Amino acid sequence: MWSRVACLLGGVFLAHPAQACRLALVLAMDVSSSVDATEDALQRQGLARALIDPAVMEAFFATDDPVALNVFEWSGRYNQAQLADWTLIRSPADLTALSQRIATSRRSHNDFPTALGYALGYAAGLLQTAPACLFQTVDVAGDGINNEGFGPEEAYTAFPFDDVTVNGLVVNAADVAGEVGLIPYYRDHVIHGPAAFIEIASHFDDYAEAMRRKLIRELGAPMLGGLPACLPRG
Repeated sequence: MWSRVACLLGGVFLAHPAQACRLALVLAMDVSSSVDATEDALQRQGLARALIDPAVMEAFFATDDPVALNVFEWSGRYNQAQLADWTLIRSPADLTALSQRIATSRRSHNDFPTALGYALGYAAGLLQTAPACLFQTVDVAGDGINNEGFGPEEAYTAFPFDDVTVNGLVVNAADVAGEVGLIPYYRDHVIHGPAAFIEIASHFDDYAEAMRRKLIRELGAPMLGGLPACLPRG
């Protein structure tokens, strides 16, 4: 009993290292040609709303250690655009300001293919400039498989992802013609690292709710990251 309590307490202390940040989180939004103007507006506004959802805010401020956020949009090989550079979220005002920035942002490209591998490579580069954080996570949202340049598996070989978790938000999985394998594709080729998962938005109308669920799950997972080595298996 007491050894278990000590282990849990040890996990709590491990969750508060010398770093000022518990999680560096990159949010990557798909603006490839398969996403029309209405869908883009739905995902842009959906992300902005999800960031200030009460339950998401609670997850952001569940500990005194802040989360660092970086947001970019992606499409073709050389078409990645920063929406928000690294921002330490120390207060609700920080989160509200970032949400407003996303809500008022303008799409950079609308006529390029889906270069998922290049998007992941770009995200890896961003993580190299991130604040010192205990965990690093990339969340890549998309409505199609890679169709230009190298794919996700090549990106994981070529770029430093050893200690990075990549989660996926699959959009329009239910009704995009020719994309019946989109969920298995993200499961087998896109997500990466410990406890990686997929969240699903059946339509772009569902983007805000899917993003809300995903953020709550991502923001909660790192706080438990130090515990599994202590807890008994089986």
